[in-house]
Amino acid sequence: MFSALRKRWHEPAGYRDVLQVGLPLVVSLGSTTLMEFTDRVFLSHYSADAIAASMPAAMANLTFLLFFIGVGSYSNVFIAQYSGAAQRSRVGAALWQAIYFSIFGAVVLASMSLIAEPLFRLAGHSESVFRQEVTYFRILSVGSGLALAASCVGCFFSGRGITKPNMVVNLIATAINIPLDYMLIFGVGPFPEMGIAGAGIATASSWGMQLVMYCWLVFTKENDCDFAVWRARAFDPVLFRRMMRFGLPSGVNSFFELFAVGFFIFIVGRLGRAELAASNIVFSLDTVAFLPMIGLNIAISTLVGQALGSGRPDHAVRATSSTLHIAMLWMGGMAVLFVVVPEWLLDVFRPQDMSAAWFAVVQDKGVVLLRFVACYSLLSSSALIYFGAVRGAGDTHYVMWAMAFSAIVLLAVPLYFVQQVLNVGLNGLWAVFTFYVVALSAIAYRRFHYGPWKTMLVIETSQQAAEPVREDPERKCVSLE
Repeated sequence: MFSALRKRWHEPAGYRDVLQVGLPLVVSLGSTTLMEFTDRVFLSHYSADAIAASMPAAMANLTFLLFFIGVGSYSNVFIAQYSGAAQRSRVGAALWQAIYFSIFGAVVLASMSLIAEPLFRLAGHSESVFRQEVTYFRILSVGSGLALAASCVGCFFSGRGITKPNMVVNLIATAINIPLDYMLIFGVGPFPEMGIAGAGIATASSWGMQLVMYCWLVFTKENDCDFAVWRARAFDPVLFRRMMRFGLPSGVNSFFELFAVGFFIFIVGRLGRAELAASNIVFSLDTVAFLPMIGLNIAISTLVGQALGSGRPDHAVRATSSTLHIAMLWMGGMAVLFVVVPEWLLDVFRPQDMSAAWFAVVQDKGVVLLRFVACYSLLSSSALIYFGAVRGAGDTHYVMWAMAFSAIVLLAVPLYFVQQVLNVGLNGLWAVFTFYVVALSAIAYRRFHYGPWKTMLVIETSQQAAEPVREDPERKCVSLE
């Protein structure tokens, strides 16, 4: 057994290669998780209505934001395949098409603030929760363009498998966000007490810092010479259309991923404040466990893209199994914590203005819900890894339809039926959500093992390759072609 593990560690696309690419991304997503975790901890200590409002508003914002991030950050796969195929001068061109898309996305996301009131009226939450949902959602919507642009520019590093810069940028943004969050929510020092609005401003500010740091790291003379990050800034309609062809399904996939969770939270909110608070807290804990897995999802998309770009599908398969082993080890440990110490985990989110008796009700419900999370956590991580692998090949249309079908037919419709017609309680709704995760993991497993992804590419073949980027005398860059 140990010899097999040692062999898997050292061989190409083994554990070492996965961790070299994935671990900085896990830390990056872990820092993002930490920001969101501390946001909700601070808000839970600010008021019960603030924590109740934060999750639906944040999920609604992410539902729109991740659609655009899913499209724009698909440049990660293009950059990975261009790197694997040794077409380095095309990296800058792919990066700039994503930047142009992010400008369009920023305008659309900011306009979403105009629909905040009618959107959250549909949830049927109390007036106090509704007002805070609207405030938080509007601030996040206006600032979302910064997050989108930062995600796209960061693909310059993650797509090439050089992920330490992503980690450093996210850690610095977290170090800025956490104290700013505390000061703006509670009114510390020169800052006024802003409650949930302060949490939104702090988050948007950290997004802006990420964008500034990425631009400073990417747009250097050395990177322009090697990857044409400035010389290839012209709009390339052929490449842009190709990126939209594969990226738009990826964005729709991200939309339905968040739509599923957001719709679930809205339905749970109709049961009452205790049920909503318990579900929000449990999803916050689930996010802490699960978001680092998105780092592995990005890593496997990168490794599969590089392997297929260099003509090594066997490395893509091995990288996927290596990543899956690491994901299972992490999520298995988190599942044990959810079962063994649920009360301690839930107590972290206890609001200051919540009576002991009322929090006891929330905690009792949360203990049961964490058992649901423990049951499906391993399956949810396997779905993420398998879909990440086929996504790295360009099999985004299938993933899109699978996510859309599952979110609507296997989750939204059953949830509405069992709540409106059968009038089931909180545990019944969570049982439906668990079934949805199980079904989605089965779909992902089947596509990875029987789908056509091993023969797919998103970049041009050698016969279709674009004109090389020529030397720029003013910048004294040597042509790479």
